[in-house]
Amino acid sequence: MPQIVVTIDGKAYRMACAEGEEDHLLSLGAKLDERVVELRSSFGEIGDQRLTVMAAIMTMDELSETKARLSALESEMASLRDAQDKTRNGREVLIETMNGMSEAIERVALKLERAGEKR
Repeated sequence: MPQIVVTIDGKAYRMACAEGEEDHLLSLGAKLDERVVELRSSFGEIGDQRLTVMAAIMTMDELSETKARLSALESEMASLRDAQDKTRNGREVLIETMNGMSEAIERVALKLERAGEKR
């Protein structure tokens, strides 16, 4: 199992990860480091643990908002699929109705043609 070193707020943390996940984990660590550095510049020296907890809570808040947006988009997509199905069904009914009307018109035209021939 590969191991990497992630640096957060100037401190190195050795971590194990799955094969091929090294770059992804390093990227996540870099993003967390940016968040902690940003918080430190905003709030000053309030303690490493507190900064880390604040960064984690901010990240969880973003995740929560993203999940809510995803859920809303999934609902909207389901509604659009339902509407599409209804439109498709409506279209099929319309086509069947028009085909029936076309056949009826052809029958009437045939009757008129035969009636004209008899005269």
